[in-house]
Amino acid sequence: MAGEWLAYGEIALATAGLAPFAIHRLSCSSWMKQQLECPETDSNLEITVLLPVWNEGLIIEKKLANLSKQNIKSRILVIDSASTDDTVKKTKTWLEDYPDAFIDSKVIVMEKRLGKTAAVKLALDELESHSGIILMTDADATIMENGFARVRRWFSNSTVGAVGGTPKRQGEMSQEITHRDMYTMIRTGESSYDSTPFLEGSLIAWRAGAVKSTDLYAGANADDSQIATAVRLRGLRSIQDPSLYFKDQMPTTRKGQRRQKVRRAQGLVRLLSRNRKNWFSVRHGRFSKILRRNAWMHIGSPLAITGAALLAVLRNITYFPDTNLMAVLSSIEIYCLISWILARTNREIFGTKTAGTILVGLENLVTAIMFSARGKSLHMWEQHTDVRSVLSKE
Repeated sequence: MAGEWLAYGEIALATAGLAPFAIHRLSCSSWMKQQLECPETDSNLEITVLLPVWNEGLIIEKKLANLSKQNIKSRILVIDSASTDDTVKKTKTWLEDYPDAFIDSKVIVMEKRLGKTAAVKLALDELESHSGIILMTDADATIMENGFARVRRWFSNSTVGAVGGTPKRQGEMSQEITHRDMYTMIRTGESSYDSTPFLEGSLIAWRAGAVKSTDLYAGANADDSQIATAVRLRGLRSIQDPSLYFKDQMPTTRKGQRRQKVRRAQGLVRLLSRNRKNWFSVRHGRFSKILRRNAWMHIGSPLAITGAALLAVLRNITYFPDTNLMAVLSSIEIYCLISWILARTNREIFGTKTAGTILVGLENLVTAIMFSARGKSLHMWEQHTDVRSVLSKE
């Protein structure tokens, strides 16, 4: 009898943990049928590039060259988070050597490293009087040719307040490709239905004035998604464009990739938690529905699946499966365990990839939640020297 109650508890928690993914994925597939189209009309708004950097000496010149080759000339603000290498020197030298690359340029050097979000907050204060479009990008991202032109066209739609690009990552393992494709589909679906709260900081643009520095919480990361959510809460749409892409390099090791994922996961969990008053807000309509579903998937689901896993271990230790229900449940547990292990080691057997991707994602979220519960913040900018080394040689 005790074994059956453990089994029923496990099934209930597993259902609560996995159901939101199925529900939201089906919804997004349906919403994508009404995908928002990029306007053909140019908004003619001026673009100001915001480039936060920290110890980017290996690749900063390549990044500035990529930005200068866009077919639309822009202004640029480089904000350095107290780099300890030659980033600032190389930046200033490059801008002096190519004075016509941008309409104008400015470099701000922070006295102390406080994290990327703190740097972005300072930059927003600096850009407070600017008009047009602010486009933020990372030093390790290469923006597609004519990307600025596509960004500017989006803002001829008066309802659009923020636009994010879609990654084409180099060095991705197969499990990461599955995760990215799933993530892009969901964000595009949310954008079609109303707005997505999550955008990519490697390429995100918004209307000047649509975000204030006070909208960002410096003690957390995910500054890109903080911006996307703030734009939507001010009444404008926040969308991901699957045809506006950028290339960047994944960390070359599984450990590096996992560290990056956990850091991102903690930022999203904190963002959703801080916006819990908007999960059921009538004022924000459809966007509230998207927020609460993401809260369910990013906070509720990891905890529910962890609970289900603990009950599964307890049940298998204390009760041998001698009924059909127990045998079926044990078979599912073995399938999930195998899928998780294979995804963790970047391997796959037919039928395990999607399940493994979801389970590894939930594992990263649980880790992020545990870090937060222990008071450990991952908001300080992590530098992947292997990534910079690879990019500098291309």
